[in-house]
Amino acid sequence: MSSLGPAVLDDSVVALVLAAALGLFLGLEREWSEKTAGIRTFSLVSLSAAVFTILEEPLLLVAGALLVVALGVVLGVQGLLGQVDTLSLTTSASLLVAYGVGALVASGFVVEGVTVAVVSSFVLVLREELHGVADALSREEVRSGTEFAILAFVVYPLLPTGEQSLSVATLSVSFEPRVVWLMVVFVAGIGIVNYAIVRMYGSRGIVVTGFFGGLASSTAVVGAILDHVGQNREVTDYGVAAVLLANASMALRNLAIAIVFTLGSGVLYEPLIPLGAVIVGAVVVAATTADWSATIEMELDTPFTLRYALGVGALFLAVLLIGGFAEAQFGTGGLYVAALLAGLVSSAGAAASAVVLYSNGSITGTEATVAILLATAASIAVKAGLSAMSPNRDFARSVLLRSAAVLGVAAAVTALVLLA
Repeated sequence: MSSLGPAVLDDSVVALVLAAALGLFLGLEREWSEKTAGIRTFSLVSLSAAVFTILEEPLLLVAGALLVVALGVVLGVQGLLGQVDTLSLTTSASLLVAYGVGALVASGFVVEGVTVAVVSSFVLVLREELHGVADALSREEVRSGTEFAILAFVVYPLLPTGEQSLSVATLSVSFEPRVVWLMVVFVAGIGIVNYAIVRMYGSRGIVVTGFFGGLASSTAVVGAILDHVGQNREVTDYGVAAVLLANASMALRNLAIAIVFTLGSGVLYEPLIPLGAVIVGAVVVAATTADWSATIEMELDTPFTLRYALGVGALFLAVLLIGGFAEAQFGTGGLYVAALLAGLVSSAGAAASAVVLYSNGSITGTEATVAILLATAASIAVKAGLSAMSPNRDFARSVLLRSAAVLGVAAAVTALVLLA
């Protein structure tokens, strides 16, 4: 017992000191803001929680928490009665956080306690900035953020883990529901990031319009440009460059899917060189086609459309099942046809489906690579076809020729890789 005593004593002392220090750290901003509760109050609240936790008396810990809540209520009432300058709701909530930090540290969750203290202090310090962001958000942006949170943090954890099998007659395909849903979250996340970039930089350059717009939907970029080049023929070259950059970002997105979704099962590196050829080729052609300082307007009304994200997820699942059954019934030829057809609608869904089949051992890396490349080529062909509908024949011809050149280079590189 004597050998354990000093160690336990040292651990307890360290926990008490750290709890008091973190409470003081949390109270600094409140002190600077001249609130009723400052560094001393916050430090004592965290210290009290640590003491009650170390004593291992649940009743004392609960009583302390209730006392902190009561203190917060008193501060709130004082604010309502005008006895203090503000309602002090933030101070009341911060006191409860400080109490929780002390309990975490004393329970051995030191990293968690420090994290809560640092993040909470960060939120307190950036009060004006956060209020500014909140005031600037539109109803659509808030709704999209809420929908994304539900997709990522509510629905995803509720889905079953592990592989599920679906059988039809003698054929069977395995898939992971969480991986399917992760594709929905992935598409929505890309949409949010792209929206933020476009909001931040506006339509300053063709890079934003084409490349970052293509991350969310490369086909949408073409749709945004068609009317523009039809009304103003002087921006034909800029429109062609934007379409090529959309192809580059689409290929980059598919490459990211191939790598990220296979990190735990042997990284699928085969598409790196062929898709890299598409990316580099499209960027080089775009760079030599137009002046990148020109602008093309592209309005984004919402960070992402839930219907679009769910649609991509549904397509992903459909392609996964159809591709799996086709591969089981007709071999790799059936898989390639399914990937090619799916790429006409969403190359991301087709790429993710091929990656999942590769991850569970249904197809080889080479077969997955060919399927991804076929879907990518189909997407490029779709944009060339959409461009052909433009009354600006120079625009349609340029997109067709340059897209064919990019595909030709990528096909040659792919052949070299597969034959190596």
